Parts: sequence; C-alpha cells; structure tokens
Amino acid sequence: MRFTLDEYCKEFKMSKEMLNSKLKSKKINYIIENGETFIIVTKNSIHKQNQEKHFTVPAKPKTTVATVISLYQRENTALKEKVMQLEMKIDKLIDDKEQMLRDERDKIEELYTTKDAQLKNILELVNSKMRLESENQTIHEIESIEKQDEMIELKEYLKSLGIKSSKRKIIKNRFLDIYDTDTRISLQNGKILLNISKYDYRDLLG
Repeated sequence: MRFTLDEYCKEFKMSKEMLNSKLKSKKINYIIENGETFIIVTKNSIHKQNQEKHFTVPAKPKTTVATVISLYQRENTALKEKVMQLEMKIDKLIDDKEQMLRDERDKIEELYTTKDAQLKNILELVNSKMRLESENQTIHEIESIEKQDEMIELKEYLKSLGIKSSKRKIIKNRFLDIYDTDTRISLQNGKILLNISKYDYRDLLG
C-alpha cells in the first residue's frame, strides 16, 4: 500500500515534521511519482506501527511525601538499633576495664599486705635481737661496774699480800692520815675500804 504524506500522517497520527525527519533519515520507504512523494507501507509495517501506536510506556510510580517519610523512618530505626548496639558494646568494654582494674588493685593490696606482714616479722626479729644484745651488753656493763666497785677491807688486803702485822699497823695509820683527802680510800663503820680493781695503792704500801 502507498500513502500520500497527508494520508500517512493522518493514518499513523504523526506530525509532518517527524515524518520529514524519518524521510530524510531514510527510515521509511517512499517513491516519487510526477513530483509527488508516496510512502510505501507493507502489511507487516502497518501491523508493527499499529502495535507501536497502541503501546504505552508504563508510568513510573510517583514518590509521595508519605513514601519519603516511611523511608526515613525505616532508616532512622535501623540507625537507632546500631547506636544501641554500639552503646551496649561500649558499656561492656567499660565494665570489663573497671573489673580488670579492681582485680589488679586487689592483687596489689594483697601483695602489699603480704609484704607488710613479712616486713613486720623481720622488724620483730631485728628488735628482738637488738633487745637481747642490749640486755647482754647491759648485764656486762653492770658486771663490770660491780667488779670495778668491788671493795675490800684494808686489813684483808694486807693479809692477802703477806705483810707482817707490825708493818700492817704502820700502813693502816698511813691510810687513816689521808683517807679524807684521797678519793681512793673509803672509811665505813671504822673500816678502811679499798677498790683494788680500780685504784693502785702501791705508793702507800712501801
């Protein structure tokens, strides 16, 4: 079948501008007779064009405010859940850290308590040893003082030296004459006392 340009535009509901464009791009078969252009259309072409004419592109669903709000709400809910999970993890990490610090503190306190007990025992032993040494030293000093202050009567001293009785009287009178001026001599109850461990009396015995 063939159509004039006006017939083709009317039949297939196409504007002349679009038809001229298709003719120029040779997308449509046509012939020219006696200066007039005729468009050649086969049955298959007519069927195909009728299908294209009746085919409608499905419209995209319109995005409404409710749809956008619903989408944001879902995203907000998901974000809240993630935030809650992160907060729970952070809380658990903090609790674990605090527990670890408490355990470490208890270990240190236990260690210092043990060390304090050991140090206390050592100090007690040292003090005991020092006390014993001090007591022994004091005893020795007392014994030394007692030994130094050990007094003997002149009479007994002269006898121990084997001096004759006649000479003992002379020596006794010599001691009596100076007892009140010589610190080496003591007179108690009429007895002359000497400290032979502390003093030397040879100058009075000759």
